[in-house]
Amino acid sequence: MKKALVVIALLCVACLVFAQNVDLAEANIGSTSDSASASLREVSLDLFEREGSWNCSISPDCGVITGRLFDGGPYSDLETSEREEKVALPESVAGASNTKMYGVKVEFFKRGINSFYIKTASPIPIEGVTKTVSVWMAGRNQNHKVTLLIQDYFGNSFELPMGNLAFSGWKKLTVSIPPSTDQKHGIIQQNAYYGSRPGVRIVGFRIDCDPETAIGSYYFYVDDLRAVTDLYEIENIDMDNPDDNW
Repeated sequence: MKKALVVIALLCVACLVFAQNVDLAEANIGSTSDSASASLREVSLDLFEREGSWNCSISPDCGVITGRLFDGGPYSDLETSEREEKVALPESVAGASNTKMYGVKVEFFKRGINSFYIKTASPIPIEGVTKTVSVWMAGRNQNHKVTLLIQDYFGNSFELPMGNLAFSGWKKLTVSIPPSTDQKHGIIQQNAYYGSRPGVRIVGFRIDCDPETAIGSYYFYVDDLRAVTDLYEIENIDMDNPDDNW
């Protein structure tokens, strides 16, 4: 009887090990397939070169805000700089000269829980399935927090924290776009039932100010908005494939 129990136990263990090996093999195949079906590209979304393309706002109870373009930006040829180096995109990708930046001046009325916004005149679409969004900012070493404002495929609004501005000079802030696991919840970037152009849209940024330091005048600068996006589906569509947009 004991021998029979031992044999049964060994058979059960063998079955479990075999099942585990099968699961791992399937997982490896899935990851390989996913990596093979990707075409990642870094694209330029906006270089802050055009007057009127961005607007800033703040509650009239909190202060007065002004925004305009200035010459300059985060250059990568500073010999004494220890920050992350800015790598320029080819002109064919950027699409314009990068000589200006957008500056914001906030004059606070008093300390408090204040926020101000920097928004595009029209939401900026990103083709493909966006993986990350990055932007260069100069925040004057204040502990204010930056949030990216986006819309998904269906126009639903989302907020993604990018970090704080507690650093000197320029710094690139980057945020990942969390994928939707079931294409029903979270940030949806594609849907087979509603057209064939996946993507999200950039609305702007919200800066939540630290009540301890939100006094007097505050200066803030932003430049070079980019995204890393997967263009596999767009680049591999047949030329004679009809669009589902009628």
